[in-house]
Amino acid sequence: MRAIAACLVLAFGVSAALGAEPPAIVDALGRQVALPRPPERLVTIFASNTELVAAVGLADRIVGIESFTRFPSEVLDRPVVGGRLGFSVDRVVRQRPDLVVVTPARQAVHQLVDPMERLGIPIAVLTHRTIPEVLSNIRLVAAATGMPARGEAVAAGLERRLAAVADRIAGRSRPRVVMITGQVASGLLLVARPGSYTADAMVAAGGALAFDRPQMLAQVAPEALLRADPDIVLFAGSAADMHELFARRGWASLRALAEKRVFAVPRAEFLIPGPRVVDGVEKLATLLHPGAGP
Repeated sequence: MRAIAACLVLAFGVSAALGAEPPAIVDALGRQVALPRPPERLVTIFASNTELVAAVGLADRIVGIESFTRFPSEVLDRPVVGGRLGFSVDRVVRQRPDLVVVTPARQAVHQLVDPMERLGIPIAVLTHRTIPEVLSNIRLVAAATGMPARGEAVAAGLERRLAAVADRIAGRSRPRVVMITGQVASGLLLVARPGSYTADAMVAAGGALAFDRPQMLAQVAPEALLRADPDIVLFAGSAADMHELFARRGWASLRALAEKRVFAVPRAEFLIPGPRVVDGVEKLATLLHPGAGP
């Protein structure tokens, strides 16, 4: 993805210099998305894509969002085009977008790609499975909107911060970590698993995954967490919810709890794949490696 984005940055620069139309972008599904001109009206489906656009200073171009978007504050008054129950083609079209940005979640791709293509509205599908992919998408979105230099500056700045974290924790022993990302009615816990964006952030912060089996399920029984015996347990959410969970019967034998190594971390920094993950990585590195600065 970064190679694609780098090519787009160069291509957009040449197009601007020659007064030519911008090239098609290539999205995560390998689709070529033709853009007659740098888009001025964007519908961003999912908070992650909204944050990518806002990160390069283009929040003013966002004309539609989905109902779970909470950041940045300046876009929260934009029309809502869908949410938990799905996405409305009519609501999207009503915003007269010249680019729709979407991610494969909650059936959004199935509900929107074909209708947008039939209507001639450009739609790009982005995936955010790793931190490098998020940074590549920042470059891609910026290039697509005619701001390649701005996207490069933002992404490069985030990369420098991540490199500084890597330098701080180099050579240190990595504690085994589990992050609980939610609970289900059956009593199972949702955890960050290998190959996910959240797990990538945990590793970047200097942790080792206590649940490290490829292809493992995201839902585990509390007994599985006890057997894994992690050094540190992270809870993505509020401290109150974390305390409520671990006040229940059955957790007394959790070593991390007895050693007071159970911590709440902000959901927005680890569950929304966007620029704020770097804030989360920096804070988590300090938590996992308290003697490493900064």
